[in-house]
Amino acid sequence: TVSYRNIGDPGNFKNLKVLPQDISKDSLHELMDGYNEALGVKCGFCHAPKANGQRGMDFASDDKKEKGFARHMITMTQNINKNDFNFSNSTRPDTINVVTCGTCHRGEKEPPKFVAPEKEDKKGITSMVYPSFEPK
Repeated sequence: TVSYRNIGDPGNFKNLKVLPQDISKDSLHELMDGYNEALGVKCGFCHAPKANGQRGMDFASDDKKEKGFARHMITMTQNINKNDFNFSNSTRPDTINVVTCGTCHRGEKEPPKFVAPEKEDKKGITSMVYPSFEPK
């Protein structure tokens, strides 16, 4: 779910580029947990470790390219939901969650490749539902 509640303690987070600056700590943690679940990953997939061997993550760091990809994908899903699924002209399109990370990723780091189901044609020969086009 990609909705932002500004209820609770403000997080005072650093380097938020696509999420609201005033997002609450609880809302941010809920979002991050959702991303972890949607991609089947842990925090270290996008976030760099702290420097000098310290324990934990440097959440403000942009050292990992995956964090940039994540920002791009968050923006993409926000735009799809806002522009293509905002049927009631909501003033809070950030609460529209028809398309989420899990829509495509389905718990995998990389979205699984679509494989068309097979069907049996009139002659009893198995063919793909989406055969390749061959001009005559």
